[in-house]
Amino acid sequence: MAASDRTLRFAAALIFLALKIGSCSRVGARPHVTAIFAFGDSLIDNGNNNFLRSIAKANYFPYGIDFTGGLPTGRFTNGNTVIDIFAQLLGVPSPLPFADPRTFGSRLLGGVNYASAAGGILEESGRHYGERFTLSQQVMNFQITLTEMRFLMSRGNLSAYLAKSIAVLVFGSNDYINNYLMAPAYNSSFIYPPPDFANLLLNRYARQILALRNMGLRKFVIAGVGPLGCIPNQLARGMAPPGRCVDPINQILGTFNEGLKRMVTQFNRNHPGSMFVYGNIYGIVGDMLNNPSTYGFSVIDRACCGMGRNITCLPGLLPCPDRTRYLFWDAFHPTQEATVVIARRGFYGSPKDCYPINVQQMALL
Repeated sequence: MAASDRTLRFAAALIFLALKIGSCSRVGARPHVTAIFAFGDSLIDNGNNNFLRSIAKANYFPYGIDFTGGLPTGRFTNGNTVIDIFAQLLGVPSPLPFADPRTFGSRLLGGVNYASAAGGILEESGRHYGERFTLSQQVMNFQITLTEMRFLMSRGNLSAYLAKSIAVLVFGSNDYINNYLMAPAYNSSFIYPPPDFANLLLNRYARQILALRNMGLRKFVIAGVGPLGCIPNQLARGMAPPGRCVDPINQILGTFNEGLKRMVTQFNRNHPGSMFVYGNIYGIVGDMLNNPSTYGFSVIDRACCGMGRNITCLPGLLPCPDRTRYLFWDAFHPTQEATVVIARRGFYGSPKDCYPINVQQMALL
């Protein structure tokens, strides 16, 4: 974001200084969760890339066909994302996209979404798509938000507000799909064996998560990476027998996901007063793949939009007529129906789905 844009946003926050007392009273009206702050990639981007010079955009039909009003918003699905569903379940607003010029002043108090399609833990991941907010940039963007919020409430009220908020982080997919698995465009797979690459990601990720904690956030939902070897984009490469996922890809994700779970355990032990939970996306999506009829799905290997496998959902393409039967919306992202399953299991599920406690239990802390 240009320095001039940041200056304008900062100046706009000053205009809302007069709303300080009223804003603080609204914050106090929420007993458990005040807001959601979302950090991640296209799985939860709700429009940030609309304002970036990027080819990774979802601001056209048929994206959003099942969203409120049936219009595209920049969400990479046919309807709601996990963040939208969490917000509904928690009774808080769905956070607004950081890059939207309208996201300033008292509107920040409803939460902010920093997620950006093609963004990764590593700075270089997804670079071929153009501009995107990487993990480190999203953390810096959160710092900008905090600077503005300090003009809306006292230090004590801001600390209490942040402590009662929930941060959701969804990273890692682009570091594999749009980096490690894209040789020779990226050389990561030539430099690092899979376990070493996973540890590189985990070390970078851990530093940024703790930076967010140092800024005042105390409740964290950290999502693992799903079975990327089963998404239509990877199936289209013809590396798996019919009816099977690309097992070698799924296998290399184990170190990363297991490392995230261990990280959560370590963070909870070392940072009393904070709560970190791990969302087992791999297991939840794997269950839908293995038992599709249980969830009402009959198509799990082709996308609803995008000619089945080999391309994403292009402007004006007509999607499948019955989205409820499909696990995947486009070549990379789940349908709203699958997203509801993921969100509800993360919210209500057992430690197998969300470890060591679920999102609802975290909200009640």
